[in-house]
Amino acid sequence: MILHGYWRSSAAYRVRIALALKGLDCRQTPHDLRTGAHHAPSFRALNPQALVPALETPDGVLTQSGAIIEWLDEQYPDLPLLPANAFDRAVVRGMAALVGCDIHPLNNLRVLDRLRGDFAASPDQITTWIGHWISEGFAALEEQIARHGGDFTFGDTPGLADCFLLPQLYGAHRFGVDVQPFPLIRAIGIRLSSLASVAQAHPDQQPDADRP
Repeated sequence: MILHGYWRSSAAYRVRIALALKGLDCRQTPHDLRTGAHHAPSFRALNPQALVPALETPDGVLTQSGAIIEWLDEQYPDLPLLPANAFDRAVVRGMAALVGCDIHPLNNLRVLDRLRGDFAASPDQITTWIGHWISEGFAALEEQIARHGGDFTFGDTPGLADCFLLPQLYGAHRFGVDVQPFPLIRAIGIRLSSLASVAQAHPDQQPDADRP
């Protein structure tokens, strides 16, 4: 398999975590979003949306991190990322969607560039915008973890929702968002980061990461 991504992409980070939790090897092909490399015709031929991640599999190319992770879970069912119970699976998918649909899209590079370019948003306004959506989403997720979580976002084993949570927590730290009001999220982030395999999925550990 070949994972097309970018070291600081939250969505690509999700897929790297899923691969790590399942112990799967995957070659990486980076596309620097800052230089527009993802708009190259060769990449658009793989993913017409020109977004990362995209995963080349023996059956073809998959896009969208949630779909990729669920395909990995079905194709490689050992160490499942979704619970066995249908209701529990729906809960986990909802927690993942809270991050993937309601927090992350409002803070990704495309949206921030439009705010700067089309609406002349200042750096302080951008920071406020980012902090608002992350904090609002984390407040709701914190309550859901209190109902359904344990050592991890759902129960006591890492799964799909954790693949979404940790990259968003990384984004919160990157943008200076105060996460002190979310002790359960912070504790889960520490547990996840302490797993050796997951630590290797961290953006700073990727071959295309910026180096000092």
